[in-house]
Amino acid sequence: MVKLMALYKPAPDQAAFDQHYFSTHVPLTAKIPGLQRMKVTRVVGAPMGEAPYYLLCEMYYEDHESLLAAMKSSEGKASAKDLFSFADELVTLMIGEELDEEDEQVEEELEV
Repeated sequence: MVKLMALYKPAPDQAAFDQHYFSTHVPLTAKIPGLQRMKVTRVVGAPMGEAPYYLLCEMYYEDHESLLAAMKSSEGKASAKDLFSFADELVTLMIGEELDEEDEQVEEELEV
C-alpha cells in the first residue's frame, strides 16, 4: 500500500481554510481514480507541547503505479490545482509505503 500524505500548517484564517478544504478540496480529491481511502486527522498537539501542523491527510493507493496514474488523471490535476490555489505555502507533500506487522523490520523494532 502506498500513500500520499499532505501535512498542513495552520492557516492565517483557519475558518476560511476549513470551509474551502472540507467543502471544495476534499470532494475534488475524493473523485481521483484509484484512491482507495482518504483519512484526515486534525493535529491537536505534540508530546512536547504545540505541534507545527494543523491537519494530516493520508490518501491510499494500491501501488506506486496507481498513485502516478492518479496524479496524471484530470481529477488528480484538478485537485492539485485547487490545493496550490489555497494552501501553497501551508502544505508539505510526501509519499510513503506502509509497512505491516509481518514486515521483518517492523517485527525487529517491536521486540526492542
